[in-house]
Amino acid sequence: MAEGDLAKDLASLRIDRGGERADAPTTSAGSAAGSGGQRTSSGRHGGGVVRFVVVVGLLAGLGFGIKVAAPRISERVFKPEVQVTEITLVSPAQASVELPPTAYVLPQTVAKVGAKVVGKITKVHVKEGAQVKAGAILFELDATDQKSALATAQAKVASAAARAAAAKARAAAARANVAELEVQLERQKKLAAAGAVTTNTVEDLELKLKGLKAQVLVADADAAAAYADATAAQAEVGVYSGNLSAMTIAAPIDGTAIGKPVSVGDVVSPGTPLVELADFTTLLVETDVPEARLGLVKAGAPCEIVLDAYPDKRLAGEVAEIVPKLNRAKAAGTVKVKITSKVDVLPEMAARVSFLKKALEAAEMKEPPKKVVPAAALVDRAGQKHVFVIDGGKLRLVPVTVGGPFGGGLELKEGPTAGTRVVNNPASTLSDGQAVKEGSP
Repeated sequence: MAEGDLAKDLASLRIDRGGERADAPTTSAGSAAGSGGQRTSSGRHGGGVVRFVVVVGLLAGLGFGIKVAAPRISERVFKPEVQVTEITLVSPAQASVELPPTAYVLPQTVAKVGAKVVGKITKVHVKEGAQVKAGAILFELDATDQKSALATAQAKVASAAARAAAAKARAAAARANVAELEVQLERQKKLAAAGAVTTNTVEDLELKLKGLKAQVLVADADAAAAYADATAAQAEVGVYSGNLSAMTIAAPIDGTAIGKPVSVGDVVSPGTPLVELADFTTLLVETDVPEARLGLVKAGAPCEIVLDAYPDKRLAGEVAEIVPKLNRAKAAGTVKVKITSKVDVLPEMAARVSFLKKALEAAEMKEPPKKVVPAAALVDRAGQKHVFVIDGGKLRLVPVTVGGPFGGGLELKEGPTAGTRVVNNPASTLSDGQAVKEGSP
């Protein structure tokens, strides 16, 4: 609606209090005209009122919509960023030392099983998590081509050996003939000297002897060539025999298959990992200790270990090895700890290690860990301690009951479970149900 039309409509609503004009016509025609004029003015007044009401309604609806939608838009676009911490389980030993770094369980003996030749997997004899012994068959590759090549090489060996034997026999026969002819030649030479035979006979025997000696040389050469072919073929037999044995892949160590092995039908080549084996008897907890504190750790020193998988169990351990090399990027050294308590552990499990001055007694080991909440996560609301729990991107104000200082925070006697993410240093403007975005922990 134009601004001029709105002004006209508002003006039409004004009441004329001046009465009728003195010179108004009194004839019937004039009355009729006046009546017609009244109807026209009334129609304009009614239409103006309707338009005015519509405009006012639209403006009111727009204002109500902005009032309702503004908080939601603000909530989505202007979510406050909060820092995140969490409620943890801390054992008494961990609360009494200054060095509880995060660690991981890692096997010290690992074998990545691979193929030596290109081939297609036809059989798989191992499953993920299976325990195998060294020498056990894990995979079989398609050996059809290797068997065919081996058979061909073996046939070459046999053929070359036969040719060598034949050439050797010919050479032996030729040598025998040469020896016999040499005896005859000597006799004929004596007879020719006595005049009993002509010199032609001697010359014929000499020519024949020369031919036989040539046959010996040829037979020897054939035998040598045949032996060379047999040697080359035998080398091929060795290669194909090795390849054929490589079609069967065995476990190099005693261990457990970690990770999923390759499947039947997969084509593998040298360097392709088929499965990884880990010797679980060599599992140690490895942790990075800052260089400045590495001097506090001694080989054989007692430790307490708490696995994230079993947060309520306290395990005994001892320092097994201090790796004699520092990580320059981390400015830390690696310490390996052996778990002396009986417990089922898996590679890559996360743990917390506490290095102790003395081993804990059995009674001390049985003392359960306590829940700890960072003091900076607490807020006072209506005289009660609370924490802001982050749940699905929104805040949930949860009342808590805390005790005294413990493990770098306060003991949480009543409240959320360990591992619950809460807001660290919450602002006074935060409220229950408010949407937030998480910043750095």
